[in-house]
Amino acid sequence: MFSKKFVILLICTCFTIQTQAQKVQVNNKPERVNWFQDLAFGMFIHWNVDVSLGAVISHSMAGASNEYVEKYIQELPKYFDPKKFNPTEWAKNAKLAGMKYVVFTTKHHSGFCMFNTQTTPFNVMNTPYGKDITKEIIDAFRKEGIAIGIYFSPEDFNYFHKNNIQIGRLQLPEHFPANNKGLMDYDKKQLKELLTNYGKIDILFIDGPGDGLREYAWSLNPELVITRDIMTTPEQNTPDEPMARPWEACYTMGTDWQYKPTNDPHKSGTEIINMLVEIRAKGGNFLLNVGPKQDGELQIEQQSLLQEIALWNFANAEAIHEVKPLSVVREENIWFTQSNDEKYIYAIVQRSGYEDWKYGTRKNFVLTHIEGNANTKVSILGYKSELVEYKKDFDAKIYTAPTNIGLVVSAVNGQRFYTNNQWKNAVVLKIENAKFRKLNTPKASQSNIDGAK
Repeated sequence: MFSKKFVILLICTCFTIQTQAQKVQVNNKPERVNWFQDLAFGMFIHWNVDVSLGAVISHSMAGASNEYVEKYIQELPKYFDPKKFNPTEWAKNAKLAGMKYVVFTTKHHSGFCMFNTQTTPFNVMNTPYGKDITKEIIDAFRKEGIAIGIYFSPEDFNYFHKNNIQIGRLQLPEHFPANNKGLMDYDKKQLKELLTNYGKIDILFIDGPGDGLREYAWSLNPELVITRDIMTTPEQNTPDEPMARPWEACYTMGTDWQYKPTNDPHKSGTEIINMLVEIRAKGGNFLLNVGPKQDGELQIEQQSLLQEIALWNFANAEAIHEVKPLSVVREENIWFTQSNDEKYIYAIVQRSGYEDWKYGTRKNFVLTHIEGNANTKVSILGYKSELVEYKKDFDAKIYTAPTNIGLVVSAVNGQRFYTNNQWKNAVVLKIENAKFRKLNTPKASQSNIDGAK
């Protein structure tokens, strides 16, 4: 027989263990996930010590000879001196483009730390630049009201090399911090520096095995939103069908993440804007990458793309921020989002070119998934629908009619963005006092009699 005292002690011990287990955070807080989803659009920044070579970021070390790796570690920091680095300009460009958060590669797989760390001499402080770039970026973006995110690689090629571990990605047990106590301790020290030395960090992108590290990060900052490692974060592709929220699509502007000086064709501004529209209609966030050059400037191609996106965002940001997906995401070339409070539906009309719904012309739509009524109102974001420049006695009004087959809308594309009127990006219809409906189309049966097919 157990004594009464023993039973009470056992119960208390079990309760204490259970309480402690409950205190261990194992996921993002739901309210913080909602906050993250409303951010919608972010700037990814890939920048590493090998930018002077224009090489693929970090990965040239994988499988390389010892001589190459030693040269990488010993020589490349001597060339890192971005004299044209201006994070304030980056932050302003991001804000104008509608980007509400930033994610910066504080440590990529190479192990080079773009921050002031006490864990390794392989860091930005031991370069001709000699200043804490991470701090400068965080300060500049925070000043613009942009949420701060850090990219962190648990795998560390420099650490592997110093500890005689073959350099690769997730190919050996030692590549996983959970199997390598030395690497785990090393990563935790760096995460502590990043999460405690720069004010509140909002987002953590763990690009690698996060077991043990995500829990440690949350112990330092329970409000932290961890994206990769917890969320689905596809690279360079968007799912055909909407995925369970939250999710985040990560894309480059060209073909590489870090600055690539040769043969790097970039996407057009229209392509990127259309990607943003599709991703938001499907309920995802869009993390769009820039790769600064070795001197600290953004490529002119990427600067130009940000400006084109900024112009579209200036008129249409309402349709992508603080919105949620609908049960049907598109109707041919028209994508839908809905405001979180469900007061507005946005019909985002993508165009095949500037001649598709040319500036100053009227176009008629039948939105079969929109159920209108006598109080339904439709407007174009950024445009008053009263005048078209230089045209006298021109009817630019919007007309609507609720019908059994859907909401009929007749509207003029009348906002002028380019001198030659060849702006070809999406136009957004804002719809008030209407309902969204998912059509239930019964399956038709096909007759099998002769001559029916």
